[in-house]
Amino acid sequence: MKSLKIGNTFIFMIILAIFITAISMNALIVSASPENDSVGLYLEKYRPQFHFSPERNWMNDPNGLVFYNGKYHMFYQYNPYGNKWGNMSWGHAISKDLVHWEHLPVALRPDKLGMIFSGSAVVDKHNTSGLFKEKPGGLVAIYTSAGETQQQSLAYSTDDGVTWTKYEGNPVIPNPGIEDFRDPKVIWYEKEKKWVMLLAAGDHVRLYSSKNLIDWEYMSKFDEGAHGGVWECPELFELPVNGDPNNTKWVLQVDLNPGAVAGGSGGQYFIGEFDGKTFINDNPPDEIRWVDYGKDFYATQTWFNTNNRKIWIGWMNNWEYAEFIPTHPWRGAMSLPRELTLKTIPGEGIKLIQDPVIELQAIRQRPNEWKDQRIIPGQNILSDMNSNTIEIRAEFEIGSATEFGFKVRKGKSEETIIGYNTDRNQLFVDRTNSGEDQFHEQFAGKHTAPLHPVDNRIKLHIFVDHSSVEVFGNTGERVITDRIFPEPSSKGVELYVENGDVQLLSLTVNELDSIWQK
Repeated sequence: MKSLKIGNTFIFMIILAIFITAISMNALIVSASPENDSVGLYLEKYRPQFHFSPERNWMNDPNGLVFYNGKYHMFYQYNPYGNKWGNMSWGHAISKDLVHWEHLPVALRPDKLGMIFSGSAVVDKHNTSGLFKEKPGGLVAIYTSAGETQQQSLAYSTDDGVTWTKYEGNPVIPNPGIEDFRDPKVIWYEKEKKWVMLLAAGDHVRLYSSKNLIDWEYMSKFDEGAHGGVWECPELFELPVNGDPNNTKWVLQVDLNPGAVAGGSGGQYFIGEFDGKTFINDNPPDEIRWVDYGKDFYATQTWFNTNNRKIWIGWMNNWEYAEFIPTHPWRGAMSLPRELTLKTIPGEGIKLIQDPVIELQAIRQRPNEWKDQRIIPGQNILSDMNSNTIEIRAEFEIGSATEFGFKVRKGKSEETIIGYNTDRNQLFVDRTNSGEDQFHEQFAGKHTAPLHPVDNRIKLHIFVDHSSVEVFGNTGERVITDRIFPEPSSKGVELYVENGDVQLLSLTVNELDSIWQK
C-alpha cells in the first residue's frame, strides 16, 4: 500500500504538472490570441487601417451614436458569435477624436422580445424620462426589439454607456400591424421642448412625439422619393444654409434596400421644413437626391449632442453581397466620419455637402506636393509612390483631355480607377479590375456621379485604405464610397490622363498612419 500511495502521489504530481503547464500555455495562447491582441489582429489581409471595424465577427448598421462626457460612443449591429448576420446585439466602441477607437463589451443583447435591431441614443440631461433616480440624467437608447413582430424599446445607462438597464415597460411603441417597423431615430425638438422619433415603416417614415421618451404619440408620415425597396434608418436634422445661422433648412434622410443609385442598398435625402409635426419637402416629390453614388455607404446615422457640428457615419457594405465579402475573422467596416453642411450650388439649388472630419488630419504623414504642372498621356509623376493607405487632395483645371484622375492600388494585374469624364461631367470609381470580386456577381462595376466644374476646375479628395476608397468631389458635393479587395502587394499610384492634357493646379498626397498600430 505504501508503494501504491507513492505511485499515486507520483502520478498525481505528473498530472498536476501537466495541468499547470496547460494552464500556463493556455494563458500564453489567450494573451497572444487575436481576440486579446488587437495589434496582431489588425494585420489580416483586407483589414482597414484607418476605418473602424470590429475585432472579429459580423457588424452592420451604426447605432446609438452619441457624444457624452468627452467621448464619442458608437454602438453597432453586431453578432457576437459569428461573421454572418444573426444574434443581433449592440456592439460598443468609444473615441475621443472620431479616429482612434477603443472596444468595449457588448452593450445590448437579445431578450424575450427578440433581437436588438438598430436604433439611436440621446442624452436625457433633464431626466424627462424619470429613469434616473440618483442622477439628474443620463443616456437613453431607443431600439427595435425584433421578435415575432418589430417593436420599439428603451434602455438606459447611469455609467456613461458601459452598462445598460432595459426599461421594464418595453415595448414603448408596440407594432401597429406593419411588417417592417424599425430603426427609431430620436431627436430633441427645442422649440416645443419635446422628443421626436422617426421610424421606418415599410415604404414610408412615421413621425412620433413624446415629452418623456416613454409615451409616444403618432404625428405624421413622409413617403416621397425613391421606393425601389424597403425604407430603413431614417434621419432628421437642421443645418444653416451657406453658414448663415439665420437661414436654416431641415434634412430628412432615409435608406432603401434595394433600389439605390448604384444598385442594392443606399440612401436618399430631402431638404425642406419641419414644424415639429410634419416634414415638408422643398423639392418635387419624385426628385431623388442620393447621399452617396457608390455601392458601399448605408445605414447612415448622425451623432447626438455634438453642438454646432453635424457628423455622421455609415456602414461600408451593400446588402447584395454583405455576407460574402472575403474578410476574416471580421466582416463589416464603417466609413470615415463626415461633417455635414448645406450649400447653394449654382443651377442645382441647396445641396447636402459631406466632408471627412478634420480630426483625420492627425494621422497624416509627411506630405508629398506638386503644383502647376501640365499632365499629358504617358507620364506618371507618382511613379515613385507605393502605398495602400493614402489621402489625395488634388485640383485640376480642365484642358483638352476627355478623362483624367488616379489609378490606385495598382499591381501587376489590378487597379482601381478614380476619374473624371469631361464629356459627361461625371465623376466615377471603376472597380471592374480592382482585385478579388468573384464572391458575388454584383460586386464588380463602375459607379458614377454627376459633377460639374466650378470655374472650369475639378477638386478631388480621396481616401484609399486596404479595402476601400472614398471619393469626395468638389469639396464634398458628390461622394462615391466603394469597397475593394486588391492584393496587399498592389500599392502603386498613377496620375493619368486620356486624349489630351489637363493642368494640375495642386496635388498633395499623404500616407496615413494606422489607427490600430502603435
